Amino acid sequence: MIKSYHSVLAMRMTPPCDKMNYIYERNSRRVKRFLDMNNHNQRVAKYYLQTGQRTCHNAAGREIDCRGSGQDAESRRGVPWPMPRFEQNAEVVLDRLTGLGWAQNANLAEFPLRWQEALGYISGMNKEKAFGYCDWRLPNRRELRSLMSHETKKPALPEDHPFVNTFLGWYWTSTTSMIDPAYAWYIHLEGARMFYGNKEQFSLLWPVRGEGYGILPATGQTDCYNSGGQRIDCEGSGQDGEFRFGREWPKPRFEVIDDLVIDHLTTLCWSKCADLAGGPVTWADALAAVAGLNQKAKEQGIWRLPNINELESLVDCGMHSPALQFAHPFDCVRESYWSSTTSMFEPDWAWALYLTKGALGVGHKSGPHFSVWAVCDLPRADPGS
Repeated sequence: MIKSYHSVLAMRMTPPCDKMNYIYERNSRRVKRFLDMNNHNQRVAKYYLQTGQRTCHNAAGREIDCRGSGQDAESRRGVPWPMPRFEQNAEVVLDRLTGLGWAQNANLAEFPLRWQEALGYISGMNKEKAFGYCDWRLPNRRELRSLMSHETKKPALPEDHPFVNTFLGWYWTSTTSMIDPAYAWYIHLEGARMFYGNKEQFSLLWPVRGEGYGILPATGQTDCYNSGGQRIDCEGSGQDGEFRFGREWPKPRFEVIDDLVIDHLTTLCWSKCADLAGGPVTWADALAAVAGLNQKAKEQGIWRLPNINELESLVDCGMHSPALQFAHPFDCVRESYWSSTTSMFEPDWAWALYLTKGALGVGHKSGPHFSVWAVCDLPRADPGS
């Protein structure tokens, strides 16, 4: 049988077994000049994925026309999903978006395990060369999140997924929570929430293999911790801090140009002061604040409310309070931020980034819960680069 390009590339990349009120009108003029200087109006998303959201909903949760809404499903920013998304090879499923290989059975262990037990279970899979491979590992938080769809629920997976035995519960990642290293990040498959749980709790595991295509950034975690939260030697731990898989961050990652910050990892442009509305507002007010910013500049669509994947791309999993890269250049950093992504579990709620911790949750759209951080695109200077 002839293997697909994606299958061959994934195998080649697999390691061997033995190894704001503060945002002024002039910011929008500067962004417009950047676009003009490039003389190239193709906007290219790098190293963060589309959320999968295809419908828009008002504050009451009713579906509306996306045009002019400023919502995630209108702009659909991020690396687009291929069709079909998945390619099944016996008991292993290749994600053609990321190049990662996943166990088709999403509940191999059959029962929830403690975090260290989950790491040990996968170590046993490698000793036994489960399904013919010995490079299985517990996914880091960005890898497990890459499977999530924000257009579906119960489970929050792409509609065409081929997985079996998916369980509507929490799944461990290999990434420790830095706000309390006795906890690790996990994701709830019912609606895609990501929080951190005590490593002595019982949750499910979903093994992954391969290094992928380099679309997903590294999480930023470089150390390893035991279940008590003590730092340990990473070698042989199976943790995120040992493998550090994902696209390496550029150095420097951020470039400040007056009141703007360019993220050279994602090519997104953020306001240096991360509080457009001057405090927590409702979701509708957050969208309106960004729309007002564009109206003042007399340029449509330069600024937008970021989708949840754009917000998450800022998180450094080696830091907390805030979970941003050490010596980051941002001012006015607040505890939590609205995204433009509706929660499809309950469409009168929307996704938010809890930046102090690095968690992803939801808030009721009608409440003044979160702050506003506007984002914009910068196109590539060279269309062929």
